Amino acid sequence: MQADKPLTRPVTKLGIWGWVMFDWACQPFFTLVTTFVYAPYFASVVVGDPARGQALWGFAAGFAGLLIALFSPVLGAVADATGRRKPWIASFGILLIVGSWALWYGRPGDAETVSIVLVAFVVASVGVEFATVFNNSMMPTLVPPERLGRLSGLGWGMGYVGGLVSLVLTLGFLAASPETGRTLLGFEPLFGLDPAQHEGDRASGPLSTLWFVVFVLPLLLFTPDGRKAMNLGSAARVGLQTFVETVRGIRGHANSLIFLLANMIYANGLGALFAFGGIYAAGMLGWGTIEIGVFGILITIAASIGALLGGRADDALGSKTVILGSLILLIVMSVSILSVDRSTVFFVVPVQPAEPGAGLFTTLPEQLYVAFGAVIGIAAGPLQASSRTLLARLAPRDQLGQFYGLFALSGKLTSFAGPFAVATVTAMAASQRAGISVLVAFFATGALLLLFVRVSAGSDGRR
Repeated sequence: MQADKPLTRPVTKLGIWGWVMFDWACQPFFTLVTTFVYAPYFASVVVGDPARGQALWGFAAGFAGLLIALFSPVLGAVADATGRRKPWIASFGILLIVGSWALWYGRPGDAETVSIVLVAFVVASVGVEFATVFNNSMMPTLVPPERLGRLSGLGWGMGYVGGLVSLVLTLGFLAASPETGRTLLGFEPLFGLDPAQHEGDRASGPLSTLWFVVFVLPLLLFTPDGRKAMNLGSAARVGLQTFVETVRGIRGHANSLIFLLANMIYANGLGALFAFGGIYAAGMLGWGTIEIGVFGILITIAASIGALLGGRADDALGSKTVILGSLILLIVMSVSILSVDRSTVFFVVPVQPAEPGAGLFTTLPEQLYVAFGAVIGIAAGPLQASSRTLLARLAPRDQLGQFYGLFALSGKLTSFAGPFAVATVTAMAASQRAGISVLVAFFATGALLLLFVRVSAGSDGRR
């Protein structure tokens, strides 16, 4: 084991699993809130207009991304100076807790609660992303370089499994169809949740809060942290100075710079694709919570498998190769999902639309959308895991916090531009398909830039 700074205690298997559980703890927010349950509910039910709801959600996501882009690199530099990460994770976790819980107050068709939801979503997003900066920067202190790919892939895989379990709990026991009053498993909702008021959908926010509180504890209790180097005031001054020097000297780290630029583009194309995937399906295919939720279960299973296999492929083939392969799949599949709606496939081929009460995914457009989404899930896991790993192999080991702050910057700089582009095009064209189509360019541009990143066999983990 190699560490950049002295740790408070040796790294044990329990400590490593505590770090892995952070992804498990955070994932329900991304799975339930931003993708498969709450976001489609907000657009279709709270706002009542999928296109307008997609635009509002996009503007909120963009604003959160702007805040993250502005502050995360500086915070990473401060963390490097203090030497400790876990206090920062706990502090920003509080924002996730508060913001997620407040999503409960988004009531169906109530215009007065729209602003509450959007503010809560921004607060929770900022909290979870800032906490992730510090969690990521702990990774190289826990395992040797040749095991970074597996550790990162395991973390992403566990995260997807956590999202899957939370999604099954939500659909099976909390969120019920307003028409039948029953959940996906045929039960009445637990805790007396009212299907007519979509309380099961709204409960995805509080569930994300409770989930995080419980499952972040292994990290805080068992994973060793860096030793305190200086107090917060001194660390802030040193961190800001160091960050400025890092930005000025980034030209000396050409590979890292090009990679960060590539990540800036493709990571947020992926983030926006997931953020709007459920909303898009609600509008284009007429799916409700049950359909979107089952779709989410299938995607999450695919992503879990992809992340776990991608970690091994990363160590064997190299991070760059895995990332490029994932981006090619995403480009092809993104175009494919845009080619289907309720009555056509591949843009021009007409099909019979679904009959009322026909069941889940009985039409060809629905079946194709599910298949394309599964491939996107398989590609997404390795893309995210290998991106995190590649930076650990490119960045100077004594500046990991700063570079992971820049990683968050690159990952979030276009998180206001990506959703903003989707929101703007959607609003201007009054078309969800037109809005989502801009994301294909994000993947293609990111892949093109990545071709210029030079990675030696040794640093890329290949043996």
